[in-house]
Amino acid sequence: MENAVVFFDLDGTLFDDEKHVLPASIAAIHEMQQHHILPVIATGRNIFEIQYVLDATNIDAVVSANGSYVQYQGQRLSAAVLDKDVLTAVTKFANEQGDPVGYFNNQGFRLSQANTDTTDNFKLLRLNPVVDPDWYLNHDINFLNVFNRNKEQLYQEKFAGSLSFVRNNPRALDTMLTGITKQTGIRTFLKEAGLSGAKTYAFGDGFNDLQMFDEVDVPIAMGNGVFQAKHQAAYVTGTNTTDGIVTGLQHFGLIK
Repeated sequence: MENAVVFFDLDGTLFDDEKHVLPASIAAIHEMQQHHILPVIATGRNIFEIQYVLDATNIDAVVSANGSYVQYQGQRLSAAVLDKDVLTAVTKFANEQGDPVGYFNNQGFRLSQANTDTTDNFKLLRLNPVVDPDWYLNHDINFLNVFNRNKEQLYQEKFAGSLSFVRNNPRALDTMLTGITKQTGIRTFLKEAGLSGAKTYAFGDGFNDLQMFDEVDVPIAMGNGVFQAKHQAAYVTGTNTTDGIVTGLQHFGLIK
């Protein structure tokens, strides 16, 4: 039985500003694992995007795509598959707005169209986007990015009841089946993995971490996090570039 479970957001949290995991953080995670404290990645990213992180840290438990795809010991626990009619409707509406859509599952992604924002976004993520507007018709899709800078309310009103939209960066809206969040993903993970009795911690920095903070026993905000995350946290640690992960784990006695 695990002594505790610690959920780590990636961007702005476990990642430094160059999208790397600091060596001290990797060492801390390995120390946790030796003491039966389970590290779990909880991210807006998808499994295929973060395999290098899983390899470097020996983590095999992930709440990905903001709760849309959950795995434990490398095996799928749950996946929220978006209905093809909903995908067609959001694609049509996005096309009318001139907004590209990214279609994601745990294995890969495609774009409905490309623009400067998609190019800049995936360059930062070190991914090579392919435009294939019909890809979603023949693949299970767990998660979307809708690329725009100021249309959260427009999309939320248009697709109320079927999709939820969370801005995770200035260029795009993370888009999930309504009711799917990091919070529900964590809840599913703990139940299906038989870990509901374990004490839970979470490190995060952004708006899509606030519901995750609601679900765990001890929310920990990064020093570079948004005000709302810091306000909700039990503890504010250092930044993602100054070993804030190590500081937070030490503060709660999870590592020496």
